[in-house]
Amino acid sequence: MMRDYDIKFVNKEITPFGGLSLFLKMLDRCHFDEQLVKSGIPSQGSNRGYNPVQIILGLFAGVWCGASRFGHLDIVRYDTALCNLLGWNRGAGHRAYQRYLNKFSQATNQRVFSELFSWFFSELVFDNYTLDFDSTVMVREGSQEGAAKGYNPKRPGRPSHHPLLAFVSDVRMIANYWLRPGNTSASTNYLSFLEDMLSRLQDKRVGLIRMDSGFFSGNILGYLEQRQLSYIIACRLNNRIKYSLTHEKTWVEVADGLEIAETTYQAEHWDSPKRIVMVRQEVKKRPKAAGKQVRELELFEDEQDFGKYRYSCFVANLALPAKIVYDSYRGRADSENRIKELKYDFSIDDFVSHNFWATEACGNFIVMAYNFMSLFRHALINSDKKKFLKTIRYELISTPAYLGKKKDKHILYLARSLKTRKSFLSIWEKL
Repeated sequence: MMRDYDIKFVNKEITPFGGLSLFLKMLDRCHFDEQLVKSGIPSQGSNRGYNPVQIILGLFAGVWCGASRFGHLDIVRYDTALCNLLGWNRGAGHRAYQRYLNKFSQATNQRVFSELFSWFFSELVFDNYTLDFDSTVMVREGSQEGAAKGYNPKRPGRPSHHPLLAFVSDVRMIANYWLRPGNTSASTNYLSFLEDMLSRLQDKRVGLIRMDSGFFSGNILGYLEQRQLSYIIACRLNNRIKYSLTHEKTWVEVADGLEIAETTYQAEHWDSPKRIVMVRQEVKKRPKAAGKQVRELELFEDEQDFGKYRYSCFVANLALPAKIVYDSYRGRADSENRIKELKYDFSIDDFVSHNFWATEACGNFIVMAYNFMSLFRHALINSDKKKFLKTIRYELISTPAYLGKKKDKHILYLARSLKTRKSFLSIWEKL
C-alpha cells in the first residue's frame, strides 16, 4: 500500500547528474579547455557571447546526460547546480549552441579537429593501431545542406548524409569523421580522408587497415601499397570473382561448414595481381553465416553447389595463412557496434543544423565526447565488460548532488547508497 503524502519544494540547488563530476575532472586533468583554445576554435564576435569553451563543454555535458538534439541541451542550462560546478554564472540556451557552430567553415573544421584529434591520440600510451574504415547513412527529414537522395536501405528515397569514419579498433575510439552529402559512394574522397587521418596519427604506427567492399578499388589498393600499409579489404563479388569462387577445387575445411581457399586476381587497370582469400560457409550448418549467395546457376560447374554456400572474398597483402587473414578481418564487425553507439547513445545523427559545416563540426565534437567516454571506460572502470553510455549514465552519472562550501573549499555532496560509494570513490581517487 502506497503511503499517503503531500509534496513541497525546496530552494536548495540540486543536480540529478552529480556523477558527471568524474568526467569533468577527467577533462580538467587532460587540460582539454587549454587544447580547445590552442586548436583555434572560432571566437565570439560580441562581448555578450558565451565563452566558446563553455559552449563546447556544455555540449559534452548535455550529450553525456542524455540530450538527443539541440533543444535538449537546455537540460544543462536549467541545472543551476551543474552550472555552478562548472564555474558558470549561467548556462547557454540551445540556440546559442547553434549560432556558435554556424561559425565553423570547412577550413575551420579541418584546422580545429586535426589539431584536437592529433593531440588526443598523441597522449595515448599505445601504438601499432588497427584501423577500420566505414560509412553510415544518417536520414534527414528537412532540407539541410548536403542532404541528398542516395544509398538508404532503411528509408529509400529519403534525403540523407553519408559520413565517413575511421575507427581505432584496439581501443574502441574514432580517429576521423567527415560528413558527406547523401549521394556519395563509400569510397568518395577516401584518399583525402586517409591522408588526413594518417597525419593525425603521425607519431603512431598503423599495423593493419580493414575495409568493407565499398572501398574495393584499384586506386585505394595502390595508395595503401605505396604507403607500405598492410590491408584486408572485402571484395565486391563481380562475375570474374564469382567464377573463381564457383570453380575453385582446393577448398580446405578449417571448421565444420567453413572452408577456405585462395587465388590471385587482377582487374583492369591494376598494376599487378593481388592475393585473394576466398571463404565459403555451408548454409545448413551455418544458417547465420555472413557472406552472399551466388544466384547465377550458369556460373556453377557443379549444379549441386547452387544455393548451398554463402561466399566471402578478401584482398590482402599480408604474408599470413588464409585462416588468420579471415579471422583478422572478422574483428572489423565491431565498427558497426561503434556506429550504433554513436547513434543510439550519443545521438550523433539527431544533432543537425541547416548549415552543412556546422553539422560536421557538431558531429566531430560528439565524436570527441565519445573518445573521452571510451578513455574513461578503459582507464577508470574496473570491469571486463565495456559498458555503453546508457549503462554508465544509470550507474554513475545519475547521482543526485548539491554543491556546498566548507571554509574556503567547495564540496560536492553526493547521494549514493553505501554499497556503491566505495567504487565511486575509487574512480575519483584515480583521477
